[in-house]
Amino acid sequence: MTDESGKVLDHRAVGALWDENAEAWTTLTRLGYDKYRDHINTPAFMKMLPDVSGLRGLDVGCGEGHNTRLVAQRGARLTAIDIARHFVDYAQAREDQEPYGITYLHASAVELPFDDASFAFVMATMSMMDVPDQDRAIHEVARVLQPGGFFQFSILHPCFMTPRFKWVLDEAGQRVALECGDYFRTEQGTIEEWIFGSAPDELKERFAKFRIPRFFHTLSTWLNMLTAAGLAIEECAEPYASDESIAIYPSLAATRVIACFLHLRCRKPSR
Repeated sequence: MTDESGKVLDHRAVGALWDENAEAWTTLTRLGYDKYRDHINTPAFMKMLPDVSGLRGLDVGCGEGHNTRLVAQRGARLTAIDIARHFVDYAQAREDQEPYGITYLHASAVELPFDDASFAFVMATMSMMDVPDQDRAIHEVARVLQPGGFFQFSILHPCFMTPRFKWVLDEAGQRVALECGDYFRTEQGTIEEWIFGSAPDELKERFAKFRIPRFFHTLSTWLNMLTAAGLAIEECAEPYASDESIAIYPSLAATRVIACFLHLRCRKPSR
């Protein structure tokens, strides 16, 4: 797995890319320009999340800590990690300003620095798809989970958000279908460049586009990785925008054309 310069995209190289993205990502998301997170993914994730009050949990790939803080507000005792040190710095700075008792650490999903059976639950919001070795990361999650604990995570939907991806527009310019392909492509580590479309031009000019590595897997590969780690699938969701959100942000209507996201909750057997 290499980038365009031939550099190997292991988890450290991926962390370096996300370190480069951290300032722009944190600034723009905290200003409210990640509409898919705020109006689709986070509400759906929180709706599916079981009661975590009093439980010790781990957030893998916490970024600047937005969703970590929301889950901490539900009474969980959280530790959160990210491979990008700058993201951890932003998250810690917010924790210092508004404490929720969250412990933030610079660490990798493929080398979790915790003992076996350390956590009652593990969460990962839109981060597992960016890990270069998802199988190893999922086994690490299963290792640190207590028997009977759960793992809940969200990713781009592998059936539709494929290497070949192009919206089909009608005469009015509305997205009505999707051309997708290369579903079984084995090449990994493609770097995509983009920035939040809702951000104003002055901010798009201020910040460089995000450089985000993509590691594609089929749906069956994801499911088999979970079962191979000894996790049993408990609930799944394919969230889309509400009528209210679409009325405010019409572009979100595309999330009703195809499933853009997949949310899964798995359980580690009690014994």
